[in-house]
Amino acid sequence: MQNQTQAFPRSLFMFSLLYGGLCVLAGVMGVKLASLGTWPMLGDLAVESGIFAFLFLVIISSAVAELFGQARANQLVRYGFVPLIVSMVMLTIVIRAVPPASFWTDQDAFAKLLGQGVRMQFAGLISYGTSQTLNVYLFSRIAGGQGKALVFRAWIASLLSQIVDTILFITISFYGQDMPIGQIMQGQILSKLVLSTIMVPPLIVVFVKLGRWLDRSPA
Repeated sequence: MQNQTQAFPRSLFMFSLLYGGLCVLAGVMGVKLASLGTWPMLGDLAVESGIFAFLFLVIISSAVAELFGQARANQLVRYGFVPLIVSMVMLTIVIRAVPPASFWTDQDAFAKLLGQGVRMQFAGLISYGTSQTLNVYLFSRIAGGQGKALVFRAWIASLLSQIVDTILFITISFYGQDMPIGQIMQGQILSKLVLSTIMVPPLIVVFVKLGRWLDRSPA
């Protein structure tokens, strides 16, 4: 029993549960565009709300890399595809195959908000896997890796991975359509960089300390 506990620490169990749930929430929350207000020199910033959940994914995977190494964090990222794909399939079935009740009049609104096309679903999977893997890699390599410059590594890794995530998602989703892709991409990148700078540095410290506390606490 003791060996099993050491092989799967309590913090890793808790972080894995939270990570899986946030993978689903990131997609659902993304249908709302949130205002970040007006910033000096940057103007009005807006971002899809899924970024709040997605940045927690970045923080959790970085915390796992710090506590248990790059390989375990990459494993967590790969497992994240399971709730992502399951939620996509279930939403598609509920929207397209399950008929609404005769007295329920919100089917169109429900489908409009939560029904993503195949192209956007594919874009979400590609951008998630690439950016999260890049985040773990950079976090584990910058400034000598594990145990050094925690806040700096988490911040830089999150900034660069968010840029890659945005470029991939918007390009795959909207390339070839009559939309100002460059303008959309620029606004999203600026907004995500601001949020990464605000959220990641303090929260990576919180999650690493929380993980160590969970593993020290008696069962």
